[in-house]
Amino acid sequence: MPELKYLLGYPEQVTDQVRLLIDKDKLGETLLKKYPLAHTIRTDKALYAYTVDLKNALLKQSQPLSKVIYDDKIKDLHHALGLHTFISRIQGGKHKAKNEIRVASLFKNVPLEFLRMIVVHELAHLREKDHNKAFYKLCLHMEPAYHQFELDMRLYLTHLDLFGKLY
Repeated sequence: MPELKYLLGYPEQVTDQVRLLIDKDKLGETLLKKYPLAHTIRTDKALYAYTVDLKNALLKQSQPLSKVIYDDKIKDLHHALGLHTFISRIQGGKHKAKNEIRVASLFKNVPLEFLRMIVVHELAHLREKDHNKAFYKLCLHMEPAYHQFELDMRLYLTHLDLFGKLY
């Protein structure tokens, strides 16, 4: 029985259903039926434009983004799928602040819903630094299907570990 490291904390009923899909070799088929295509946002420039468009539509009052990139260095997907960093410096008597978002390069070839969930998650950190109730409320405000996309993305990561890529 494989360990479902991306589904830790989910109810036993959910993990039992996932194990059944794995046993019947239906996990990939189920995901492809729901999400048949990968998105086309492949470059850092396209990712930046996509993220800024979402930010401007959903978080008009938030601070600007200085950088949004795919990052090959994000390897431990169990702990981080993307990163938001806030850099504050004093240069020549002036305070400079930068917000950066880095998305694991793995997400260049996934359905748009998974990328959107990660970008929404990182954008929420512009307002809420911690993963608290207000943070997830903001995620749901920006993407009402946030929790479903997160679960499905975790199913994809499970498939990736066990069977390889789908897209």
